[in-house]
Formats: sequence, C-alpha cells, structure tokens
Amino acid sequence: MMRDGGAFLPVVVIPVYNHPDTIGGTVAAVRSHGLPCVLVDDGSEPRCAGVLDALAAAGDGVTLVRLPVNQGKGGAMMAGLREALRLGYTHALQIDADGQHDANDIPKFIAMARARPGNLICGTPLYDASVPKGRLYGRYITHVWVWINTLSFEIRDSMCGFRVYPLKVTVAVLDGANIGRRMDFDIEVLVRLVWRGLRLVNLPTRVTYPLDGISHFKALRDNVLISRMHARLFFGMLVRSPLLLLRKVTR
Repeated sequence: MMRDGGAFLPVVVIPVYNHPDTIGGTVAAVRSHGLPCVLVDDGSEPRCAGVLDALAAAGDGVTLVRLPVNQGKGGAMMAGLREALRLGYTHALQIDADGQHDANDIPKFIAMARARPGNLICGTPLYDASVPKGRLYGRYITHVWVWINTLSFEIRDSMCGFRVYPLKVTVAVLDGANIGRRMDFDIEVLVRLVWRGLRLVNLPTRVTYPLDGISHFKALRDNVLISRMHARLFFGMLVRSPLLLLRKVTR
C-alpha cells in the first residue's frame, strides 16, 4: 500500500516497433514477476504486429494499444502512459522491447517505487563490453546539458529507458508541455519532471547491447532533435532558475 493509504498499482509499459523476435521474451519476463503490461504497437510491420496480437489475445494480463502510424519512442510511451492511467494504475515501469534491460531487476524497481511512491525511479546503466563506444561517449554530452538545464546533478543518466513513473504527475506534465516524441522523450520528460519538483532515486542496473539487436536510433535525425531539445530546455531553465536555485537551498 502507498503511504497515503491509496493502492499501489504498478503496470509495465513497453513501446514496440518491429521487435518480433524479442518482445515475447520480454513480456514473459515481465509476467513472471506477476505484473500486467501495456504493449504499444508503434506502427510495426505485419510480422511484429501479428506477434503482438497473439500476446494480447492470450488474455494473460496484456493490453495492446495500436498506433496506426509510427510516432517514435516518445509518442508510443505517451500513448502507453495515458492508457495506463486510464486503466487505473498508479505507477508505470518503462522497459525496452529489445532485451537490453535486465528484467531480473524489475522487482528492485517496483519495491523502490512502492517504498517511495512520490519519487521517479531511474535506472543508472552498468554497461558491459557490448556497448558501442560512440553511444557511450555521446551520452556524456547529454549528461552535461541535463545537469545545466536542471541546475542539479540529481539525474545521473537521462537516457536509460528503464524507470518507474508516478503516473498522475507524469501524465500532467505530458499534457502541459510539447515534449519530444522520438529519442528525445526520455531526456526531456525527466528534466520537466525535475522542474515540476519530483525527486529521483537512481538505481544501478545492467544494460547489454545484443549483437543481433535492432536499434531505431537514427544518428543524424535524433542527434538534431536532441540538440534542439537541449537548447529549448536551456531557455526554459533560465526562466525557472530562481525557483530551481531556491529549491536547492531549501531541500
């Protein structure tokens, strides 16, 4: 139970775009921990769409949301988070469909969310040798911008998509801002939640990059979107800087 006496009702939200070979295993891992899940088909090709239909038809705690046109990871997550709130859940754990994230850590994330229901629980990646070095080094540029745009070191890694959102406040942020709908989503939603006053808990978690994995990160497009996002957030930080600085000294 939550400390305010309300029910703690977690669900797992998984955005899916053409991962027919891995999504079944990811759903099985989620269900093995007794959690329901919302799958968001982000305009997948027919083979993947068929796999998702079969998972939903099994009727085993799986809800399917279908987007007819690809919206990007952010667009899929927004649809999934809104559906989770509509269904009455209080918290949503985000996990990737491609098997990068260690599903064995799901109980750890859920336990922390249960203990601290008003906080955002964020994965901090522990990488093995499979991580592409370009991706690893590029993350640090984003880390620096996030620290600037929040005037805080509270967010240790803003790009890890393994996290638990308190749904009510998160959907309110989604409804109140024009947040990026592609790979910029994971970063921007965290910054805006920190601006909103949400506290974070950073949990270390193992992340792997399968040799045959499918990445939907488009280097040119997504780096341009992320750069524009950082610039937009910078000016938003300037407007909010008195409040952010006051919050640092009063907490």
